[in-house]
Amino acid sequence: MKELKAVLFTAICSLLSLITYSQNGRINGKVSDNNGQAIESATISIPKLNTGAITDSTGNYQLDNIPYGTWQIEVSFVDFDTYKTEVILNRELVILDVTLKAKSRTDLDEVVISGTMKEVSKLESPVPVEVYTSRFFKTNPTPSVFDALQNINGVRPQLNCNICNTGDIHVNGLEGPYTMILIDGMPIVSGLSTVYGLSGIPQSLIDRVEIVKGPASTLYGSEAVGGLINVITKRPGNAPLLSVDAFGTSWGEVNADIAAKFNAGKKAQFLVGVNYFNYQNPIDNNKDNFTDVTLQNRMSLFNKWNFYRKNSRIFSLAGRYVYEDRWGGEMNWEKKYRGGDEVYGESIYTSRWELFGTYQLPVKEKILFQLSANGHNQNSYYGNTPYMADQKIGFGQFTWFKTLGKHDLLTGLAYRYTYYDDNTPATAEANNADRSKPTHTNLPGLFIQDEIALNENNKLLLGMRYDYNSLHGSILSPRINYKWSSTNRNNVLRVSFGNGYRVANVFTEDHAALTGAREVIFEEELKPETSWNGNINFVKRITAGSTFIGLDASAFYTYFNNKIIPDYDTDPNKIIYNNLDGHAVSQGVSLNIDVVFPNGLKALAGATAMDVYNTEEGEKVRQMFAEKFTGVWNIGYTFACIGLTVDYTGNLYGPMRLPLLSDTDPRREYSPWWSIQNIQLTKRIGDKIEIYGGVKNLLNWTPNKGNPFIIARANDPFDKNVQFDAHGQAMVTPDNPYGLTFDPSYVYGPNQGIRGFLGFRYNLF
Repeated sequence: MKELKAVLFTAICSLLSLITYSQNGRINGKVSDNNGQAIESATISIPKLNTGAITDSTGNYQLDNIPYGTWQIEVSFVDFDTYKTEVILNRELVILDVTLKAKSRTDLDEVVISGTMKEVSKLESPVPVEVYTSRFFKTNPTPSVFDALQNINGVRPQLNCNICNTGDIHVNGLEGPYTMILIDGMPIVSGLSTVYGLSGIPQSLIDRVEIVKGPASTLYGSEAVGGLINVITKRPGNAPLLSVDAFGTSWGEVNADIAAKFNAGKKAQFLVGVNYFNYQNPIDNNKDNFTDVTLQNRMSLFNKWNFYRKNSRIFSLAGRYVYEDRWGGEMNWEKKYRGGDEVYGESIYTSRWELFGTYQLPVKEKILFQLSANGHNQNSYYGNTPYMADQKIGFGQFTWFKTLGKHDLLTGLAYRYTYYDDNTPATAEANNADRSKPTHTNLPGLFIQDEIALNENNKLLLGMRYDYNSLHGSILSPRINYKWSSTNRNNVLRVSFGNGYRVANVFTEDHAALTGAREVIFEEELKPETSWNGNINFVKRITAGSTFIGLDASAFYTYFNNKIIPDYDTDPNKIIYNNLDGHAVSQGVSLNIDVVFPNGLKALAGATAMDVYNTEEGEKVRQMFAEKFTGVWNIGYTFACIGLTVDYTGNLYGPMRLPLLSDTDPRREYSPWWSIQNIQLTKRIGDKIEIYGGVKNLLNWTPNKGNPFIIARANDPFDKNVQFDAHGQAMVTPDNPYGLTFDPSYVYGPNQGIRGFLGFRYNLF
């Protein structure tokens, strides 16, 4: 009997132990420095479980769905020593507050994924990756990702139209279609949305942005010719229960972000976000009878799910819907004039949905399946010229990660399908221009990457991708990267060489092709563009007492074949598209300086000098809209005693060549030096509330200064009073002294002057 009781007692204890072990709990806490200041974007991880979290703007974090047991916790952040401790999790909630100690020297150990598709320390990555956290973007709050990128060295949001204010992102002087925009690693923003979709990504969703400059086609395929920008959204586990961020400006702009986190039982967690932007205040400060800034009404809905699975396998799914109604034009334009030739207006309705996710297969090997799909519908009128377009893209990709000795292998199999239809010559039937013939593009691809650890200080990365484009055939994209680092990791040298390619559709990428102000001419069937790129990057970290100085210098060279460059010069009434019969080059050097002083003053500054040109028949021509110099700065100081932070941000741009209509066009052929500067004060009230405000465009700079006008023939937008000669060229008349036609393509900077702003943030955990 005693033996039976002993057996039963042992069995019950074992069962209770098993139940206890199988239970899950969570670990919450706050990360601060020695002065009690919250640390944002610190990393908290449990290495054994391969799971972690990142602190929010108030220093708080939460680790969810952690099995009961004893776990080693690691907490790390730039400028601070890594903190390690053991936590016994034997109940539903354990509180762990951490105080980090400042380092005597600084190592930038952020985890990045964009360069090699796998999580790796930024310092260890063979591919140079620039990382910007949400805290960086809060120093100059904006309503969209498009505007937020203006303070990053070598990256410039380029407006392509004075009237509708659509634009793209230039990297090292290359136009937007050469840079792939990813959301959570998925190729979401492409084609139509390269021009129209960037403004629909709310800044409040950003956890961080990773930027790779130079071709990334080996891993990401077409469109990653000039580089890639990976917008990584917040994970539900790291987000507050409720967050609100809203601001308004003295021009009448209103932007509001609201997000909430919910638990779906113990198996999942999801984040719901809403962004709303509204501007309905027509302003004409330059007195040309056209709106200086496009009026907009935009709504964006976002939902992201994280599912908890056995062995901490990944499963996330997200969706987003964007609707926007924007218009610009003559000050007396109303919707009743849409599509007519009585009052000029450019009206764009955008409806866009996106779905993307990652699923780790339930097998021993680390195999991920990633998917994305999006639909983009465009209903637009540029004066009386309609542009109706529909685009759908589906993408799926398997990746397999495998380590064999010194070889860290990644192989992938990808497929991308693109449907595109519009009312332009791009999809018109050969024998009937009034009927469209939608294009269906299939793009299967296979890639392999081998990261070889030659020794502790040297790494070699080899990669190759093969794509088969159903319209253009086979395309190979190789690359090689080498990294050397000193033993103390204060010096890092990276050298890279690779190939990129791009298949173009000018109607989805170039707004100027749609305005109706110029006739679009294709002199030949456009071939895919190809490029070869070399890049040298050197990182130096210097500790001077308690002051840290980081230097990041790069030299880049990109050589293009078959480059497609719109020709504005041959005929002022036409835009002529063809493949360049020659070559094009983008070359330059850049330098970033990051300084952290012990008194809390931080400064980040950067400059890029570049030369972007094309050569045809032995003649070198500078590329349109490519500046030779750009500089940015971000300086911040926190008065810890009163919880007040001051941020001074700005950029400086050198001259760029602009499209003129004729030799008699009185506007400047080159833009002047120009700068946008901003200042912001942020006051923290407790742990949950921030009040911020300041002034944007302190110098009140606008592009009309120094020019007689910006929009050519703004008084006659339909060219009703223009007289043309026998060759179709505008003639000089008393009413038209410069012989011009209506043209809004002369644009290189924002036309919005000085304005104040005031905002409010609230976070509940």
